[in-house]
Amino acid sequence: MRTTLRVHRPSATRAVPATRSVRGLVLACVAAAAVLTGCSMEEATCGGGEYPVLSVGGTGSACAPNGEEPPEGYTRYPEGKVPEHVGDKWDTYWQTHTVDEKGKIVEVPEGR
Repeated sequence: MRTTLRVHRPSATRAVPATRSVRGLVLACVAAAAVLTGCSMEEATCGGGEYPVLSVGGTGSACAPNGEEPPEGYTRYPEGKVPEHVGDKWDTYWQTHTVDEKGKIVEVPEGR
């Protein structure tokens, strides 16, 4: 009598659904954590420990360390008009406006 040894090899296609399930579970956990912690998906203008500053006479901006004065050529944004997130109301506004040497808010000439 002849016997054959049969080896069971799992199909490669079975690994794909398992991988998809794990990937889906991880994405669901990340999304849930963001919602539950109140994490915003918006990109902050500056990182922790910094505040945004505006280029005098131009539309450039930078971030300065908290507790320090703005670098030369930059000034603090006027109170109540500080951008907090990329693309927010004030970030968009300051793309066409600036502060002159006297601290007055002025519209930036086109192409500058």
